[in-house]
Amino acid sequence: MSGFNWFQRGFDNSDSADAEAKSAESKAPETAKESAPATPQLSSEDYLKWAKAAYQNIQKQQAEAKAEAPEEKPPEEKPPEVEATEPAKESVSEIEASETDSAPESAPVTAPDAEAVEAAAETADVLTTAEAPPEAAPEPASALAAETAAPETALTVEVNSEPAAPRPFWAQAEAERQQRLAQLEATAIVEPEAEPAVATAPAPFLLDIDLDEAFLWSAEVLAAQGRRPDDISAEEITWLNKLRQGLNKTRLSLVNQLKAIVGQGPLNDDAVMEIEALLLQADVGVAATDKVIAALQARMREEVLPPEQAIAYLKTILRAMLDAPLGEAHNLTFTPEKGGFSIWLMTGVNGAGKTTTIGKLAHIAKKSGYNTLIAAADTFRAAAVEQVKAWGARSDVEVIANPGQNTDPAAVVYDAIAAAKSRHIELLLVDTAGRLQNKKNLMDELAKIRRIVDKKAPDAHIEALLVLDATLGQNGLRQAEVFAEAANLSGVVLTKLDGTAKGGVALAVVEQLGLPIRFIGAGEGIEDLRPFSSYEFVEALLSG
Repeated sequence: MSGFNWFQRGFDNSDSADAEAKSAESKAPETAKESAPATPQLSSEDYLKWAKAAYQNIQKQQAEAKAEAPEEKPPEEKPPEVEATEPAKESVSEIEASETDSAPESAPVTAPDAEAVEAAAETADVLTTAEAPPEAAPEPASALAAETAAPETALTVEVNSEPAAPRPFWAQAEAERQQRLAQLEATAIVEPEAEPAVATAPAPFLLDIDLDEAFLWSAEVLAAQGRRPDDISAEEITWLNKLRQGLNKTRLSLVNQLKAIVGQGPLNDDAVMEIEALLLQADVGVAATDKVIAALQARMREEVLPPEQAIAYLKTILRAMLDAPLGEAHNLTFTPEKGGFSIWLMTGVNGAGKTTTIGKLAHIAKKSGYNTLIAAADTFRAAAVEQVKAWGARSDVEVIANPGQNTDPAAVVYDAIAAAKSRHIELLLVDTAGRLQNKKNLMDELAKIRRIVDKKAPDAHIEALLVLDATLGQNGLRQAEVFAEAANLSGVVLTKLDGTAKGGVALAVVEQLGLPIRFIGAGEGIEDLRPFSSYEFVEALLSG
């Protein structure tokens, strides 16, 4: 079964995928003008049939993937050798016999001689247990020897009237320790040496998908975009559920109140004030809020809409705002060129999640079939290179780094571009050091990296992405403005949407900066970053 290409949202079924992508790009400007998917309105029964067909297709895909996966045979365990224990028993019995034969000769001895006999017996026990093979019998030799030594010492006490001198505590402790060690050695189980593991292909990761309410909602979202049931992957269903759960905090505080306000009829001043407060609490921003209110008022003056229709109209407004930057200023599609060379420069402040985003992007690109390379140009932060290497290992992508500290990041980028060209890399992801927007020297360093990229790879398709923390809300807008001047930004990656009730910051970024959102993250896992879709985002944000 072919892999799922997240950049093109489909399976790579043939070698003509590039031609189809180019034809899709040529048709893209026409489809971009439409704010909603141009698909016929389906009834609830049609959506249910579509969801069942998609569910059956996903089950078929997982069955094929499981059949193609190589069966992992458990390592053959060698049966324990029982014959090795018989000589041990014989040796123990021989030693016991020799000790019992010598016992009468040593009976009439004085107290000091008795102590010497005891010490000799203990050392003999240690020697016999040490000489015994690892596969010794479960009965320890020291225990049997102790039983035979006990009557000997008893006889010496009865014969001699003088009491035996007590042994020093350190000698007793040492003797007890030696006896315990001997018992452990005698009862130890020797495991066979593990055979070297044979490298096998990793089994495909099969997702647990149920035909529940979450699946039906995800299927409805995909069907409304004109997708076919046989072109749906389990990863898409899982991602839509994660996105919806990540926007729960924003949605729960927004949708119900909006329905109550909009469903009352024409918007009066009080209703406008309430809607403004709701949108601002979601960090939509002043400019975007004014635009939404103006569009709603214009429509509500014409006719009174039921709450469901009013929410549907609000969705069209938000989709149009999110898609506004796509057009002449920015490319509609954001995918690496198959067979070409693309460079994505990741920028942002400290703690926004640049390195984590690079690891997740590398994972997506690798799974989508692109030859990928990572440049660890964050030479300022401690352990940044090690973190990039860890993400590279997780995504099975090589990392170009300089082992030295505080090296020139532009030099690392220079070497990475040379390595990418020699290895026919299709996507080079460049990690940069986090910097505040008011640090002029660091911003100049970022501009230097961009100049190196433009000079060293003039034929490459270069993109500069700003990683923004969604939990910062409006504070991230000023950062984006300064970074856009230094790095010539072409898009935004919005992370940590699952940890905030300010999901409306996506609208503020698009409206005030004019930058499109390229990727969104809604979790900490390696699968929790996906290409941005305005339709899916708005549905996850406003679906009740």
